[in-house]
Amino acid sequence: MKYAIVLAAGKGTRMKSSINKVMHPIADKPLIGHLVDRLKKLNVDQIDVVVGYQQDQIREYLKDSVRYSEQLEQKGTGHALLHVDSLKDKKGKTIILYGDCPLVQTETIQMMFEEGEKADLVVLSAKLEDPGVYGRIVRNSLGEIIRIVEFKDANQEQRRISEINTGIYCVDNELLFKYLPQITNHNHSQEYYLTDIVELFTNNGHKVKAVRVDDIDEVMGINDRKQLAKADAWLKERINNHWMREGVTIVDPQNTYISEDCVIGQDTTIHPNVVIKGKTTIGTNTIITSNSWLENATIGDNTKIESSKIIDSRVDNNCTVGPFAHLRMSTHVMDDNRLGNFVEFKNTIFHKNSRCAHLTYLGDCEVGEDVNIGCGVVTVNYDGKNKYRTEIKDGAFVGSNCNLIAPIVIGKNAVIAAGSTISKNVLDNDMVIERADVITKKEGGLKYKNKKKLEGDKK
Repeated sequence: MKYAIVLAAGKGTRMKSSINKVMHPIADKPLIGHLVDRLKKLNVDQIDVVVGYQQDQIREYLKDSVRYSEQLEQKGTGHALLHVDSLKDKKGKTIILYGDCPLVQTETIQMMFEEGEKADLVVLSAKLEDPGVYGRIVRNSLGEIIRIVEFKDANQEQRRISEINTGIYCVDNELLFKYLPQITNHNHSQEYYLTDIVELFTNNGHKVKAVRVDDIDEVMGINDRKQLAKADAWLKERINNHWMREGVTIVDPQNTYISEDCVIGQDTTIHPNVVIKGKTTIGTNTIITSNSWLENATIGDNTKIESSKIIDSRVDNNCTVGPFAHLRMSTHVMDDNRLGNFVEFKNTIFHKNSRCAHLTYLGDCEVGEDVNIGCGVVTVNYDGKNKYRTEIKDGAFVGSNCNLIAPIVIGKNAVIAAGSTISKNVLDNDMVIERADVITKKEGGLKYKNKKKLEGDKK
């Protein structure tokens, strides 16, 4: 069995925020969300999050996807683990992580579990030219790890050690809870350090080993906004490099922002200043031009999205959208369609081979195949209390500057003349023209303009 404990009870005062530190986002997801999602990918049997300060924010985000333990008074990492009652007496391996260390990759977590099968306790370490204030890994003459010493408690010789503790462990779960009560707070900070578990294991004959992480930034802790930005940049570079290796052209990786949960097909090109968020999927040979925003969107093959915003919606194959279009709320644009500039679709199904070139709003609407929607068409779907649907059937032609007052059905091959306001259903094959009579006053325009001038002189 595999378990995970994520420590997230601290205040994070250096972040200077009303938001819990582990709830600050990088790459479109809260810090703790990255860790929990990676643990789920590895099918960890139980994830327990230790919460305390501002715990409601964490609970609201993670909901019942994890278990929770409370550490209301922070007395150190060893003290935090004592509150994880749900894992006591369980057999298996437990990985211990920190909610403010979001960059630990799935491969590293998997490696720790694998190494945990060879030892009772595995410590993830790193070697630094300047180890700073990190805790030091102390080894004996045989090279075996015997203890971890926190910087505050280390002597001068120990401070010269370059191998440091990252704070991440994989441990036999039964032994962990056997020795946790034996940790004391006899140290400079008077806290219960989890690092003391190493010496307890070695003194009692249990096998302890350390494995090194190659990139120290992968295990960085985030305490302030500067470190938050650094972590975001690290993860952005990793994500973008992955997709470029997979055959995606990213014109300017420094100014392209892609969620870790996105999927992108080969030969797709992404131009600068594009944001791709959530669980967005993009097909092959598709072009996303600058200033586009895709969020939980599905984009097909051979499609072009030009400087447009698509949220919770789908655009299929061989389509062109934009520039400056906005698709939202479960809109579905099917194959071979063209949506032009300043088109907004909300909760709309747009069937194959139809056209909506510019300056149009379709809300709560279904449009059939081979339909033309003219410039300035509006589905009037809201009466101040309720919203209603519009249906436009195959082959219909809706002229420019038309208002379709829902609920309404426009029949097959029907034609709505430009400038019409339609409030009743239109039957198949019919043409509807709804315009006021034209009244012409001879030379009325000149008289009106002269009248305005006279009134202006009097003022």
